[in-house]
Amino acid sequence: MNASATRARRLQRFAEVDIYPVTSARHSAGRSSLEILDAVLAAGARIVQLREKDLPLRELFALAQAFRARTAEAGALLMVNDHVDVALAVGADGVHLGLDDLPLAAARRLAPDLILGASTHSIADVERAQADGADVVNVGPVYPTSTREHAAPALGVEGVRAIVPYLRVPFTVMGGIKLDNIDPLLDLGVRHVAVVTAITAAADPEQATRDLRERMRRR
Repeated sequence: MNASATRARRLQRFAEVDIYPVTSARHSAGRSSLEILDAVLAAGARIVQLREKDLPLRELFALAQAFRARTAEAGALLMVNDHVDVALAVGADGVHLGLDDLPLAAARRLAPDLILGASTHSIADVERAQADGADVVNVGPVYPTSTREHAAPALGVEGVRAIVPYLRVPFTVMGGIKLDNIDPLLDLGVRHVAVVTAITAAADPEQATRDLRERMRRR
């Protein structure tokens, strides 16, 4: 299926993304996800994913509305984790779906204008996601991570290297990535890096975002 004009514009903006902050109030050192959002936007992040696994749907919707208002003002893309309905209801730019979420083909029928992101952990996952219509594939976890229960085994840099030749759409990498271990991924040509605690748990989330963006721009 050809991308709608709206989705095509959103994907053009995604091409400009470097760091890809993902929220998690549980891992934000007592700060709210809105505080983290303000910090990453102040640091120039061009995208943010609202990922709050513990919130009831109504609370998630209200938070997503606030995220949409602030990201729209800043000119940043908003992705919503898991919930196609919430993404559509607040006018988000996309939705990120895990392997156990709504199938990509069904999500595309409901939301032809949304960027569809898909989690993958292997070459087989990547090939399936691309065949099913993913616009963006996330590969991970790269390193061991504490932000997900029952996380898939860490791929390591070599695991990512093995998957890269199979990617035909833009991709992100995620999982345990910090300022001190990001360089091997950048050496592979990775352009979009998703992180949670490297920003949310940092003493200064805004500076942490700036440091990661600067490292990516230099490389």
